[in-house]
Amino acid sequence: MYKVMIVDDEPVIVKGLAQIIDWEQWDCEVVGTAESGQEGMRLMEELNPDILFSDICMPGLDGLAMIAAMRSQYERMQITILTGFRDFDYAQRAIRLGVTRFLLKPSKIDEIQEAIAAMTEKLRELDDREAQKRRDAPEEDSCAGSFIVKNALEYIGEHYREKLKLSDVAEKTYVSQWHLSKLLNRHTGQTFSEILNCVRIGKAKELLKDPSLRIGEIAEETGFSDTAHFSRVFKKQTGISANEYRNRSC
Repeated sequence: MYKVMIVDDEPVIVKGLAQIIDWEQWDCEVVGTAESGQEGMRLMEELNPDILFSDICMPGLDGLAMIAAMRSQYERMQITILTGFRDFDYAQRAIRLGVTRFLLKPSKIDEIQEAIAAMTEKLRELDDREAQKRRDAPEEDSCAGSFIVKNALEYIGEHYREKLKLSDVAEKTYVSQWHLSKLLNRHTGQTFSEILNCVRIGKAKELLKDPSLRIGEIAEETGFSDTAHFSRVFKKQTGISANEYRNRSC
């Protein structure tokens, strides 16, 4: 649902717009209303609406300055101006600043609906563009991402015995923890902890073939903090206990 805000110093207009329009028809919802520019600006920071219907001729408000500020701070937001200020040059300047529609009061329902249609269409275009960027991102960074993941996995494979943290691996691969976590999940389908535990359990399976090694020694050798933790992870991954696995392997 697209979030809508209505700002006008005439309460009848605010109430009328909020109640008369079938907002759900446009996948919209009125999340806030204000009867002054100052209150409207405060609410915008709090609600971050997708769509704004606003008068620009309100006491203590520089309409064009407000539009410029909103377009700069909320680039995605679509704006329709409702005003009784009949100045063609002013309207042109407002549109140049990024206003979708400039409607004169009293506005007709079909004019308002056309404005809603135009704004929601633009928002959907922006959504589609953003989705395409996200789809393209893995292709764009596939080579670099694969290289980083390869180095991360190699480092985990070499240092699994240590008290290894995601931050340690991120530092060695020169990326942030957040970015490394995203890359690991994208390329392997696993979290850092899952990858580390897989490596550790894989090594533990090899060590369990040596009957001279105790379970506690294997747990310590594979980087687990204690035997109980090792046993829980081992059973979770294999479905059987470490002792059962050892008996079956012998």
